[in-house]
Amino acid sequence: MQQFDSIQLPESAEQLRGEVREFLTSQAARLSPPNSDFTTGHDPEFSRLLGGRGWIGMTWPRAYGGAERSFFERYVVTEELLAAGAPVSAHWIADRQSGPLLLRFGSEAQRSRYLPGITRGECFFSIGMSEPNTGSDLASVRTTATKEVEGWRINGTKLWSTDAHRNHFLIALVRTEPASDNRHAGLSQIIVDLREDGAKVRPIRNMAGGQDFNEILFDEVLVPEDRIIGEPGNGWQQVTSELAYERSGPERFLSAFRVLVEFVRAVGPDAEPRAAAVVGRAVAHLLALRRMSISVAGMLEQGKSPDVEAALVKALGNDFEKLLPEMVRLATLEDFTNNDRWSDFREVYSDTLLLSPSFTLRGGTREILRGVIARGLGLR
Repeated sequence: MQQFDSIQLPESAEQLRGEVREFLTSQAARLSPPNSDFTTGHDPEFSRLLGGRGWIGMTWPRAYGGAERSFFERYVVTEELLAAGAPVSAHWIADRQSGPLLLRFGSEAQRSRYLPGITRGECFFSIGMSEPNTGSDLASVRTTATKEVEGWRINGTKLWSTDAHRNHFLIALVRTEPASDNRHAGLSQIIVDLREDGAKVRPIRNMAGGQDFNEILFDEVLVPEDRIIGEPGNGWQQVTSELAYERSGPERFLSAFRVLVEFVRAVGPDAEPRAAAVVGRAVAHLLALRRMSISVAGMLEQGKSPDVEAALVKALGNDFEKLLPEMVRLATLEDFTNNDRWSDFREVYSDTLLLSPSFTLRGGTREILRGVIARGLGLR
């Protein structure tokens, strides 16, 4: 049975919170307009500023540029950046997933080559997991990497790779052995240089007009032998470990946070009962999810692998993010479409509504998450 222990953030983390807020105040111009979805603001200079403060790769060893701080301190920095709507997209995946993956499974040469640049906010990674016609069924990937004398020859297509048209590297999940009855066997992860190796990146425009997602085409793309992460064939274990980092953070329930902030500002301190009830309900959801997410940070601090707990946070967080815009819309008794008092709310609400279909795709769909949870609870 999974258990989310009640965790109190240490004083050091709360002191750091004040430092982050002071920094964000000094960077107000970069936060306009704010949006708490971590994929919407790509600002390499802002990432370098964070790197200069030691706020990227915070828990990593100093030997690779990290700060050797706690997961709780990292949690506080993440929470404050998202709540303020900071432009964190450039370094986000490298900090949250790619770096920890390399720390755990990468070679010493790979760690020394990539991690210091990540911590400085100068080296950005994307993810190459999903493919056309496979949904979230990662075991069905068909992109292949064939071993040759010169290295690994990659053929296939990846889809929904965030910021691949702007980032430096991609970690792709590929099949290095023919498919067999064991669908999880024969998969590997490999680092692709998006600017040098010859992969073709095609941006995909979303409903909000942005081009964060991409399709990546591999046609006889050759990468050096030393780009394989870990042992060939160990990709499934590695990718499931990586997803635990992706699923458990506050970004899994704060992507729609600005909608709530602007709604509270618009209705004011004397909100009518229906609006006040929605605020209370939303905040109760938010605080429960936050406690669960902090508990997962505590498990990571203890060196545990909270795969199931992380899936629970993401599943419930996605439900909240999808529900919140509808809750506040139904609670708005007046017409906010042409009302100046609602202008900030209207802008954030519109963006969030258009982006919200992606919230349940990234990191695994509801069906995938429920399967992970069911297995963890012994139900299947």
